[in-house]
Amino acid sequence: MSGWIMGASPWIAGTLALSSPTPYSAVSSKSPKSPFNFYTTKKQNSSNEYCRSARTRPVLVAYCKFPFPFPSNDLKFVLHDALESSGLATTHARAARNGFYLEIQKLTDVERETSISINRLVDLGKTALHVAAEDDSLISHSSVPLPVDDFVDRMDDLSMGYCSHYGSSFRYSPEKFLECLDRYLYIDKGFQRSKQSQVEQRSLYLHSVLTHRSGSASMLSLIYSEVLKMLRLWGMVNFDVEVFFPHDSHSSPRGYDKQKSREAYQSHIMTSQSLLVEILKDLKYAFWPFQHDPTRSLFLRAAQAANCYDTSNSLEESALKIASAKAAQHRLHRGVWTSVRFGDMRRALAACERLILLESDPKELRDYGVLLYHCGFYEMALQYLTLFQDIQKSSKRKRSSHPFSDPEEEALVKLVIRLKLIMMEEDWSRPSGDISFLSNNSEPW
Repeated sequence: MSGWIMGASPWIAGTLALSSPTPYSAVSSKSPKSPFNFYTTKKQNSSNEYCRSARTRPVLVAYCKFPFPFPSNDLKFVLHDALESSGLATTHARAARNGFYLEIQKLTDVERETSISINRLVDLGKTALHVAAEDDSLISHSSVPLPVDDFVDRMDDLSMGYCSHYGSSFRYSPEKFLECLDRYLYIDKGFQRSKQSQVEQRSLYLHSVLTHRSGSASMLSLIYSEVLKMLRLWGMVNFDVEVFFPHDSHSSPRGYDKQKSREAYQSHIMTSQSLLVEILKDLKYAFWPFQHDPTRSLFLRAAQAANCYDTSNSLEESALKIASAKAAQHRLHRGVWTSVRFGDMRRALAACERLILLESDPKELRDYGVLLYHCGFYEMALQYLTLFQDIQKSSKRKRSSHPFSDPEEEALVKLVIRLKLIMMEEDWSRPSGDISFLSNNSEPW
């Protein structure tokens, strides 16, 4: 496919309009077909050891493939190139994304289903820190990257600190040992579950949780499991232990002896894959630009803001929700990336791109596509949305006979039709410096 023609629109209030950036490209023409291609100029360290000496900073060569039939269209990620075209440096953001991908490359089929308490191949702590490093670079534009290795050392210090304070606990029963570990993390070190009612963005990033000691359930589960993992690697723990991931809004993760566990505990066990998905979905929900209606899915909120999902006849639709949707659209129309309680397009796009790399759920293609639509990347949005439709058609799941029985399906069909009309419009993609990237006037009608 020819080079991508980006919409001419400011991504951040006051910046220059986008030009056509150089996209990620395949390593060679003989590379296997894949919808997501990346390139690099450095070689990666082949070591998979979970030890500090093996923690390097190589750059990725990546092919992301969903295990579903799909067209062979080459699809690219947009965020870093778009920011760079707006005059913003993305060196640190790209390096952090590369670090994230190199870690998840170790997620074999077996490793994806391995419990976080016994996983050894993937450094989940470092993976989460690469996520934090990328987002920090996106919002701070600092010339200095987030010191990932320093926070990795801080994670190791937590494990060493337990040994120095509770060394005698290794001779105790599993239950008594886990009581000591709970006391160490939640009392001595002061880690606590952040309150759901408050917007605490810092509770979603590992480096902030290590600093402020307040975190989400996924962050606390990660810290708990990493301490356990190091103790196991040092030969201090010799029983089968799991981490109980809480599904309520207030409990904290706890360890338990698997041999004495109950059947109900099984649904609370986090695997390496599910924990990373949970971390990224927390970020996606927190920074989704359309926060006006928490009762609907993220996709429907964005579709409603694009006037592709009409709820005007719903008795439950309030004037406040309608006004909030219009406010979100107006805010993005003016090129405002982020505001308090109304999301952040940069970090929402970044979370979607990482979830696609994780190959967790084909719906991530759809959600990423609707964000691209709002950003004016119509050609790429159409490719992601049609790819998702193709996956839906090829899946063996039962489909409803009525195409519009599902509100998400109805909104998706309407959005795809609109994008196809845009594609048919003459000169739709010609750059124009005086058009805002979410202006209604940016569409041909």
